[in-house]
Amino acid sequence: MRIVISNAVNQPIYEQIYKQIKNSILSEELKAGDLLPSIRSLAKDLRISVITTKRAYDELEKDGYIDVVAAKGCYVAEKNLAFIREAHLKQMEDHLRSVRELAVACDLTETEIWEMYRLLDKDE
Repeated sequence: MRIVISNAVNQPIYEQIYKQIKNSILSEELKAGDLLPSIRSLAKDLRISVITTKRAYDELEKDGYIDVVAAKGCYVAEKNLAFIREAHLKQMEDHLRSVRELAVACDLTETEIWEMYRLLDKDE
């Protein structure tokens, strides 16, 4: 697992870690039962505070992506299909918001947007 932290983005470091691990889980790069790096180890590798890494792991646990086992480590949680579907729907909503913003900037009509989608769908 590779995590890249950027100071150029306007996003807290713990959130960057959270999103990258979450995306690795959703894409199945990380599978259920996989052991994550320890909080201290990840903090050391990324040269960040242990508190920042702990916050990312706490959020991942709260949202059901990982299980924390005392004195054993943090593991990728078993997948809940309904939970994964919700996560994917959220990602789609985010992408659609971006499409809407770009469409407004390009002065596209709803018909033109749908036509673009149909053309892309035919290419697949």
